[in-house]
Amino acid sequence: MADVSKSERRTGLLNGFAAYGMWGLVPLFWPLLKPAGSVEILAHRMVWSLAFVAVALVVVRRWAWAGELLRQPRRLALVTFAAAVITVNWGVYIWAVNAGHVVETSLGYFINPLVTIAMGVLILKERLRPVQWAAVGIGFAAVLVLTIGYGQPPWISLCLAFSFATYGLVKKKVNLGGIESLAAETAIQFLPALGYLLWLTAHGDSTFTTGGTGHAALLASTGIVTAVPLVCFGAAAIRVPLSTLGLLQYLAPVFQFLLGILYFHEAMPAERWAGFGLVWLALSMLTWDALRTARRTSRALTELRGSQIPASREENARVGYK
Repeated sequence: MADVSKSERRTGLLNGFAAYGMWGLVPLFWPLLKPAGSVEILAHRMVWSLAFVAVALVVVRRWAWAGELLRQPRRLALVTFAAAVITVNWGVYIWAVNAGHVVETSLGYFINPLVTIAMGVLILKERLRPVQWAAVGIGFAAVLVLTIGYGQPPWISLCLAFSFATYGLVKKKVNLGGIESLAAETAIQFLPALGYLLWLTAHGDSTFTTGGTGHAALLASTGIVTAVPLVCFGAAAIRVPLSTLGLLQYLAPVFQFLLGILYFHEAMPAERWAGFGLVWLALSMLTWDALRTARRTSRALTELRGSQIPASREENARVGYK
């Protein structure tokens, strides 16, 4: 990131705001697709996302990765698993928003970093700093408080958090670019999704064919709604530091939370506020720890470079360079 100019960082920051802003405001979009059910919306999202990214790949002429992927069965299996996990995530999210659980979806993405850290310990055997352990413990306490308040575990939030954390873990192992990864995943999703839509049409239950031109256009635009934030995210990821990107990720659940309360007027009893408060405390601790670690690393690198410069000058003087 040191070689990235100020204008490039500004572009990356704007793209980051755009990506997480769009993800945060997307609960306003899914209700517009009614009377389509969540499964029909999900199927259209898969089909039209592939169409969008296929056009993007034609424009940028990036196809070499596809042949390489097909020659690597283990990597292809991971992509298939990622496609299955993100299908669950997308489906639960669409259903939850249209069923009036926007606040609970925001909780899922708030606790996602905590779940990701916990999975890093359990699966990747990563070692945590004390502050990270404390944050995970507070997050667990928050889930207990919310479970008592709801009378049951917050299943929607947990499903979204664990599915997206698993998706991120698999994506890390696959190591494909944003557009390429989405193309591979939606290519795997395409045939089952298209088959379901054709089955709906054959039974006269497809709102795409019976809901009018405007409704059909909205369903088709699910591909754009899916792909554009991802493209913006990819542009941000290569231009801004990870610490900045880590802070920007909280924009989406903040927007979702505010929409749930202020626009959709969902209830927020005291126990829910208590649970969210614990989650926000845990995230504040994680953010503080990440920024402190980033500053220490930057300072150490600066000191290391500073100590090398005099040594280089002495060496030059020794060998006769001016």
